[in-house]
Amino acid sequence: MSSEALYKRFMDQYSGPVQRNQILAPYTTYRTGGAADLFIDAADSQEIITAIKLSQGLEIPYFVIGGGSNLLIGDAGYRGLIIRNHVKHLEVKGNEIITGAGEDLDRVVDFATECSLRGLEFAAGIWGTIGGAIYGNAGAFGSDIGTVLDWADLIDVKGHKRRAQTEYFKFTYRNSILKKTGEVAVLAGFRLFPGDKNEISKRTEEIRNLRCQKHPLESFSAGCFFKNAEDPQQPYGKLAAGKLLDDIGAKQLRVGGAAVSDKHANIIINADGATSKDIRQLADILKEKVREKFGVELQEEVICVGEF
Repeated sequence: MSSEALYKRFMDQYSGPVQRNQILAPYTTYRTGGAADLFIDAADSQEIITAIKLSQGLEIPYFVIGGGSNLLIGDAGYRGLIIRNHVKHLEVKGNEIITGAGEDLDRVVDFATECSLRGLEFAAGIWGTIGGAIYGNAGAFGSDIGTVLDWADLIDVKGHKRRAQTEYFKFTYRNSILKKTGEVAVLAGFRLFPGDKNEISKRTEEIRNLRCQKHPLESFSAGCFFKNAEDPQQPYGKLAAGKLLDDIGAKQLRVGGAAVSDKHANIIINADGATSKDIRQLADILKEKVREKFGVELQEEVICVGEF
């Protein structure tokens, strides 16, 4: 059966709205990328379950996105189904914040502050959604999502839903078991601690100000492109990728409309109508130069999806 026939069957059987040839650039912080053959904006977990089961039954490839902040989608788009995890929910129960995976991480930080709960301050100003933060174990300033996550409801690649405790995720630096299993978080509980609202607010603002100083917030980017390198002699056991990139003159480099930020050598920006190919090629040049000078193989934080 042809792809077009499979797509028609999917659209006939899926009960909610399905977009054909949906341009994906607006759903990424790079504002680049082509179209998905099929696109669903899923507002609840049941929509995600149904879409996964149907796509698997029809053997249509699928990929789940969140806020698009650690994502580079190819200029030729994605052949298959893109599911946008847009599950919203936000409440407090005692010292726990319960949130949908489609909530903005920064919004949850503010919500915790309003509830006088501390523990999420490190995440102030980090782009992306809760789901993406769990998937990639987002973190900063020596802390990460894995230190505060209590549990999460997951949907597996067969469309089955279950609750997993934090130990299941096997969190390491910018990594979780979800990158291997393909499971999708839809709801999460964070164990936090009572604190002084004014002190929590002061700390979150300090962290946001630091980000403003170091990050090109006025430009389209995905934040840091590469992970920091393992080095037990360095603070937090990591050698900053930005330092290595500074030392190879990264801030002077550019490919097409993609450039390295003059604020942070580990951030590639869409400076002037960049394509995903421009960004991908610039990242490859940076990796090669660091490899040649330092013998270090930089690992990417940004996930590349689709056809370039």
